[in-house]
Amino acid sequence: MKKDAALSPQVTTRIHESFAAQAMMATLGARLVDVGPGRVRIEAPILPGSRQQHGFAHAGLSFAIGDSAAGYAALSVMPEGYEVLTTEMKIHLLAPAKGELLVAEGRVLRPGRRLVIVEADIHALEDGRETHVARLIGTMIPLAP
Repeated sequence: MKKDAALSPQVTTRIHESFAAQAMMATLGARLVDVGPGRVRIEAPILPGSRQQHGFAHAGLSFAIGDSAAGYAALSVMPEGYEVLTTEMKIHLLAPAKGELLVAEGRVLRPGRRLVIVEADIHALEDGRETHVARLIGTMIPLAP
């Protein structure tokens, strides 16, 4: 998976269409902003309804967009017709998610026929500053057509 390689238009379209069908991502105001082989970037505003009692983005927002970014990164390396499901995901919360926007960058660490190991880093943007707020690592299972 070379970082400068490109996905086929069919794979890119499939990922964008799948993302558009996710009601949860729409509810969160999340956007799919970059798709490449084994990598995906998702952004979500930190809306009033996504905040916890201290005013930071709720960890659930970080988890949701991180899981989706990692999952779509896994899907980007699957054969035509395959889907993926998360079987396990762990989140490390590194700092309070303060700011206006969260950015999740998902990556495939190890593609496989039975398991795909993935990770995602979440950064919060506040007044032009970026803070690394969470890291997820997990496992996706490919589903054959």
